[in-house]
Amino acid sequence: MINNYEGLFIINPELKEDDIKNVSKLIGDSITKNGGSLTKEENWGKRLLAYSIKKFKEGYYYKADFSAPADAIAKLEAAYKLNADILRMMITKR
Repeated sequence: MINNYEGLFIINPELKEDDIKNVSKLIGDSITKNGGSLTKEENWGKRLLAYSIKKFKEGYYYKADFSAPADAIAKLEAAYKLNADILRMMITKR
């Protein structure tokens, strides 16, 4: 069954603009590779964090709305946790 999801990602703020675009492209590619489709993506830019994450006080926020099979979410979360450029991520069902 295909469900709608929203993913919020905090990306390493020390990356250059091109590297940030590559990470956001990688996020979208992972979704399509696992049988999902990206419906909307938003770059929120660099923002101050409420608390330090891996000694960073800022992070680059990226939001992706997508639809995917329910069993693909665990695979996506595992892949994103392995990426050192993604500091935090949260995927919620819409």
